[in-house]
Amino acid sequence: MSTKVPDEASPPIPPPKPPVEPKHDGPTINLETATQWQLILLRFSRHKLAVASFFLLLVLYLIALLAEFFAPKGREWRNLDYSYAPPQLPAFSFSKGLHAPVTRLHIDPVTFRRSYTADPADYVRLGFFAKGEPYRLWGLIPMERRFFGPRISDTDGESVVFYFLGADKYGRDVLSRIIYGSRISLSIGLVSIVITFLLGIIIGGISGYYGGWADNVIQRGIEIINAFPQLPLWLALAAVMPPDWSALMVYFAITVVLSLLGWTGLARVVRGKILSLREEDYAVAARLIGAGHGRVIFRHLVPGFTSHIIVALTLSVPGMILGETALSFLGLGLRPPIVSWGVLLQDCMQMQVVANYPWLLLPTVPIILTVLAFNFLGDGMRDAADPYSSR
Repeated sequence: MSTKVPDEASPPIPPPKPPVEPKHDGPTINLETATQWQLILLRFSRHKLAVASFFLLLVLYLIALLAEFFAPKGREWRNLDYSYAPPQLPAFSFSKGLHAPVTRLHIDPVTFRRSYTADPADYVRLGFFAKGEPYRLWGLIPMERRFFGPRISDTDGESVVFYFLGADKYGRDVLSRIIYGSRISLSIGLVSIVITFLLGIIIGGISGYYGGWADNVIQRGIEIINAFPQLPLWLALAAVMPPDWSALMVYFAITVVLSLLGWTGLARVVRGKILSLREEDYAVAARLIGAGHGRVIFRHLVPGFTSHIIVALTLSVPGMILGETALSFLGLGLRPPIVSWGVLLQDCMQMQVVANYPWLLLPTVPIILTVLAFNFLGDGMRDAADPYSSR
């Protein structure tokens, strides 16, 4: 029996290359050596809609953080002579630059109905980083420049009237109040998420780790909370708040109310993950070497599904924002002089007002954009949380 001797002159066979992510635009990554977070970041960067939503949320939160700089006017600035003034759309010409026509007030002598017409002979000069009325950024830093707005007249030194998105019944700038309202409406979702995170992790971790009667009590309690209709529950919780509370106390009370209603979903996610991980070898080994129950839960089990927790929290933020908007719109949540998107929509409770002054509905635009952005961001993070799914 003869054996074939390989040719000594033949080249050696190269070793196989490690697998990489194929057929995608953008950078490639070695799947054998990449960490879990590197794979998640790579998958997320290829979800174009989620990336665009992430940058949109960054812009919205930057505007909310620097509301005094981005708002053309102060939060309570008003001019009663321009009640329900319509929006003034900017225009550009080489002779006038960026400008908007001045609106003139006309009152019907019979019906006393107020109407506004644009005066093409007169205009308001507009500009970026324009010098306007003095203000204090965050109440501390004195400034005069604003991101966009009318320029101060060189003759009398007084600011001219300009309503980019119209005015309300008190002559207050709708755009400025939307920008100031974003600070409350966007932050209340993040603050509520912190409380939701703590309640969901602790209660859900205890339920999934210990099981038995503790799990039954917690799960039945979650089912009872979820069985309550949200609107009557909001009415009951809002009725408990004393009417003489300050604006800051009402803000934190609404935050707690939204958190008490929103932690159940995260708790069930945590419970299900811990039920599937508590019998893994590393968890059993940690208990055998003397690790306490709290250390096993929060040091060994919870980090194993951190990405899923982030996704659950991201998808619950829109619910918090919509909850605050609904409560404030119904007059059960935040109240003037606090400015939030829900408070601004209180002016739209009469159909006649909406029909005559439709620009008062403009606070719904940032609400829709924010909710959609958080949903798209959550979808992208949910897809990226399982980086090996398409391998």
